[in-house]
Amino acid sequence: MSRKDIYYWKCDRPSAFHGTQTRGEPDLALQSQLVEELQRYFHCDSVVLSAGGGQGNHLTWVGRVDGKEMFVRVENGPEMDGQLAVESAVLELVRGVGVSTPQVYGCDASRSRVPFAWQALEKISAPDLNHWYKQGVLELPNIAFAIGVEVAKWQALTLPGMGVLDGSLKGFHSRYEDYYHLRLDQHLGFLVQRGLLTPPERSAIEAVINEHASLLRIEHGCFVHKDLALWNILGTQSEIQAFIDFDDAISGDTMDDLSLLACFHGAAFLERAFDGYQSVRPLPEEYRRRFWLHLLRNMIVKAVIRVGAGYFDRAGDFFLLGNGGGEALRKFTQARLHLALEGIEKDSELSIL
Repeated sequence: MSRKDIYYWKCDRPSAFHGTQTRGEPDLALQSQLVEELQRYFHCDSVVLSAGGGQGNHLTWVGRVDGKEMFVRVENGPEMDGQLAVESAVLELVRGVGVSTPQVYGCDASRSRVPFAWQALEKISAPDLNHWYKQGVLELPNIAFAIGVEVAKWQALTLPGMGVLDGSLKGFHSRYEDYYHLRLDQHLGFLVQRGLLTPPERSAIEAVINEHASLLRIEHGCFVHKDLALWNILGTQSEIQAFIDFDDAISGDTMDDLSLLACFHGAAFLERAFDGYQSVRPLPEEYRRRFWLHLLRNMIVKAVIRVGAGYFDRAGDFFLLGNGGGEALRKFTQARLHLALEGIEKDSELSIL
């Protein structure tokens, strides 16, 4: 299916929130089909799979294929989406500008032989950085600086069009402001309906976006990861080894990825990330308001997913949560929405985070 009318897949896909709820191990019939498909694709008899423990919306396995370790992902949603093939091309593109990503060993999103899309990646032994963060041992200043450096590196990629990428790595939209507003009305309506926002809060959000609409009229889009978070970065306590999960990548605004970091982290982390970014490329004009505008849009999406997938009802062992569990996440989400709104209105410094 086309993602032309999708702002963010996890909440906008026709089968909304598929794969975001807690689910058990993949069924044996699907795993058996996957083994046969990997044997055929890699021309070997020896394929051994074990549950991968992935935390995203794909089914995952750790595999040994003809003696080579691989990380295997499957998309089996009812939409028959082929984005894993797009992401495979994106991984190669990003690695071409010096950003570490897993090597793609194989991918087939055609569903011509099996009823799902699959992707086999290089198995990187390091855990995601959220593992170290939740243990309190992640060297935050150095990691934040390094993330800023890598964001600046991949922004060297300029892609045609705006928004979500199609099979030719072109954004579906000709104007960035059209992508920014895509499904905004539905997202805000959902949050009001579910009680996370009040009608006056919704009106205030719409008013401030309209007031600063000129900042969304950018001429050229840069590459944006669009799901930048510690659980999508692999490494040690002090070093990044690879960036992963580029499924939601877009052609968009330079401040979008940095704003995604502010969906989870405070001023000290963001200031170091900005330092890293500026060590490679200068900040754009009106960078603060553009940053807050994108934090607001990204927090609206995060809020829709968190409400729709029931994250506010989860216990503290869920990967997204820390102390305080789902209720603490709910309060943080509301507070960050209000902070983004304030940041736009006052052109605030990062120190308010």
